Amino acid sequence: MSRPLEGRITLVTGASRGIGYAAAKALATAGSHVVALARTQGGLEDLDDEIKAAGGTCSLVPMDLRDFDQIDRLGGLLHERYGRLDGLLCNAGVLGDITPANHVTPKDWMRILDVNMTAPYRLVRSLDPLLRQSPAGRAVFVTTSVARNPRAYWGAYAASKAGMEVFVRSWAEEIANITKIRVNLLNPGGVDTQMRAKAVPGEDRSALPRPADVAPLVVEMLAPDYAEHGTLVSFRDWAGIE
Repeated sequence: MSRPLEGRITLVTGASRGIGYAAAKALATAGSHVVALARTQGGLEDLDDEIKAAGGTCSLVPMDLRDFDQIDRLGGLLHERYGRLDGLLCNAGVLGDITPANHVTPKDWMRILDVNMTAPYRLVRSLDPLLRQSPAGRAVFVTTSVARNPRAYWGAYAASKAGMEVFVRSWAEEIANITKIRVNLLNPGGVDTQMRAKAVPGEDRSALPRPADVAPLVVEMLAPDYAEHGTLVSFRDWAGIE
């Protein structure tokens, strides 16, 4: 079996379910040691069991990404243990309510922006030095089409992802010619996840791709030979799905 990520260390946020869970398993199968971060302890423990049963290795980080001081400490802990970080999958996100713009509560607005936009910034702030220590640092940030094509009632979620995209693209521009880090955005499109079920209730989910279908693309984008930088990759285009 090919193990293109042998010896690498990859951090996955939102690893307790959905795309993050499937990607973490695939990354471990490909040879990476996975640092799995999520709020849900039970989901992380299930992931750990599956990875270890398949012969992989995993470290669990039960953490709320709204605890920004903890993100800062995470960078220090990873530095002490590994001295570097080879890959980052910034996958965690919250949808919030699909509701008119004037119905979004200040509490929900801040929660959505904290997780979807501010946490990625804090992760970059904390982990950029570690990615620079890798011979081939790779980072992938999960995004959505509504960040570029606004849709009624999706304002808070769309705004948070649009802000994240601009920040990530700016970071990519800054480091393009001075580091070996490659940073890209991934739009998975509609995938059979809990978030999708909340966003589009009543949809026939049997026709949707599964998180495990997206995982091989994540492995490809976090591999040391992946050369694209500052691009937006569509899973549906990659998979040839209409």
